[in-house]
Amino acid sequence: MSEFSIQIDMKKLILVDAQADSSFSSSTQLPDVHSLRAGFLHHADRLPHHAALSLGKRIYTYAEVADTARRWAACLVAAAEGRPYRIGIFAYRSETSYLGVLASLFAGAAFVPLNPKFPLERTRAMIEQADLDALLVDNESLPQLPGLLRGLPHQPAILLPATNRQEVQSTLSGLVFDRQDLAKTSPLSTLPAIAPDDLAYLLFTSGSSGIPKGVPITHANVRAFLNVNLARYGLTPADRLTQTFDQTFDLSVFDLFMAWESGACVCSMQPIELLAPFRFLEEHQITVYFSVPSVAALLIKRGALTPGIMPSLRWSLFCGEGLPRAIAEAWQAAAPQSIIENLYGPTELTIACAAYRWNSVTSPAECVHDLVPIGEVYPGLSPLVVDASLREVAPGEVGELCVSGPQTSPEYWRDPELTATRFFEKQTSEVTTRRYYRTGDLVIRRGDHYVYLGRSDQQVKVSGYRIELGEIEAVLRRVGCIEAVALPWPDEHQPDFIVAVVSGVADSSKLSAIAAQYLPNYIMPRSIFILDDMPLNGNGKVDRKALRQWLKEYLTHEPNRQG
Repeated sequence: MSEFSIQIDMKKLILVDAQADSSFSSSTQLPDVHSLRAGFLHHADRLPHHAALSLGKRIYTYAEVADTARRWAACLVAAAEGRPYRIGIFAYRSETSYLGVLASLFAGAAFVPLNPKFPLERTRAMIEQADLDALLVDNESLPQLPGLLRGLPHQPAILLPATNRQEVQSTLSGLVFDRQDLAKTSPLSTLPAIAPDDLAYLLFTSGSSGIPKGVPITHANVRAFLNVNLARYGLTPADRLTQTFDQTFDLSVFDLFMAWESGACVCSMQPIELLAPFRFLEEHQITVYFSVPSVAALLIKRGALTPGIMPSLRWSLFCGEGLPRAIAEAWQAAAPQSIIENLYGPTELTIACAAYRWNSVTSPAECVHDLVPIGEVYPGLSPLVVDASLREVAPGEVGELCVSGPQTSPEYWRDPELTATRFFEKQTSEVTTRRYYRTGDLVIRRGDHYVYLGRSDQQVKVSGYRIELGEIEAVLRRVGCIEAVALPWPDEHQPDFIVAVVSGVADSSKLSAIAAQYLPNYIMPRSIFILDDMPLNGNGKVDRKALRQWLKEYLTHEPNRQG
């Protein structure tokens, strides 16, 4: 497509759409403070030469990112022949993956992150469900593209910001914008207006049926989250944030937009840099670190997390899984100037919905099952702790945490049956009815905060006894190992006994003997297996499915090891 044809199309599209339904604003200064892109646009005007993104050895300024993203947005609008709705980003920790997020938002669309490291069949299922208008692809992911598109009922337009057309002409059909097209296109100066209920992004999480389930998050959802956290952390343009998460993990949205809302810089880390992050933190003068606890556990296990090694940090944030007390203590010693917070929240409640601030003096006594509390639910959200019948439990009793408020996703993507099982309405007063999301997490109220006790679906029954797997894992961590995963065995749903896989310990017999002092016989794992490194999924969490598969293969070759 030539520069001339894109320019003509753009002028025609903007004119027609503005006359038809005013979905495009008449000014570049849009009154869209409620949108996810608002903060970036503000700082692109106010701090154009300030660093917005650090990627490898490359630094991108706010002005540079804004100009490039507006060019890509112009092509997205041209490809959709009007305002697009959902843009897939098939890229990994690259210019395409990060600038593609802003290009989608500038075009008025929701972004849909797709990880090239996931199986193609899974990603294809996501593309079909999302019904994409266009797909942004980086150079490293390009070889997978023909296979990914094969068999799709509808092929979206393809944008290749890092690729020339001749490199793919023989393998792709349909509308394709290559690097030269994008570079020649004039930036989209007039952005589509965004309403609070418009989708900002669509993420896919694992579903119990084996088919990924979509979680749509609106601009109003994310703005509610950002408003709370901007006030909580007080970030400034002087801050520099890590990006440890893959973009298919919603915690990555925290890094990007907490930085861009504050005029700060987000610094993308490659997975190998997480294994020894201290040089990266020093070179990039990182002030805000955010990861899953498993990353810190790996550093402890390797003896790398030494006192005072991270002096530049002023905030250290953890989320995504339970934060063991030992990790919080070791991290505090390693980052003595840093405030540690444990964040909690499922994707359906927009990134995080509760937080607990670690206090070296008082917090150890507040831990339960050796896990740091999840803290207090954010202002503006309404927590409810219920039993299996959705009746509110008495104060101090264990129940499932449910949350209502402006961060709650409107539904599961095009799945009313699943929506009906996880969302419910409850009358909370004579005049108020609230819509709650069921987290599936068991909690108990202790003082002014909540304590996480485990998943409701991690409760298993063995020989008539109900067993909380989280309790076993907590004891094993407390008596000697760094990581512990308890698994129902051999059948996951109707187990005969429990086994455990641990790391960071040399002698499983000694560990078992000590744990037996704290666990009754019916809870004790039948066998404890040692791994050097736990398998992690794409989001950095312990991959329980991979762990089960490893154990099956191990026991096949060593049948007598089952105990």
